Amino acid sequence: QVQLVESGGGLVQPGGSLRLSCAASGSISSINTMGWYRQAPGKQRELVAMITSGGTTNYADSVKGRFTASRDNTKNTVYLQMNSLKPEDTAVYYCSARIRDTRDYKWMDYWGKGSLVTVSS
Repeated sequence: QVQLVESGGGLVQPGGSLRLSCAASGSISSINTMGWYRQAPGKQRELVAMITSGGTTNYADSVKGRFTASRDNTKNTVYLQMNSLKPEDTAVYYCSARIRDTRDYKWMDYWGKGSLVTVSS
């Protein structure tokens, strides 16, 4: 069984910073891309940032220059450093990872349960 668990969400004032973490655990053989998505109230889930196993990143235009994704492959963990936060960044942030497990060695996409980030004064 593979699990992704996010942490680090909360309430922050506009212009502030937060760091999200997402740890993958369980019967993991290997991890390919890891990433972050978000879903604001009344909106569809959207990609925020992706990072490959080699460290190549891709960001949504709305967060470029403010958010930074990184990962620690030794800990099966991905991070999202969020700076200069805006009220429109308010959303539930979901971690996602493409993982091959040790049972049948098939690649599958796994999701965390989400972490709420609220940007408000």
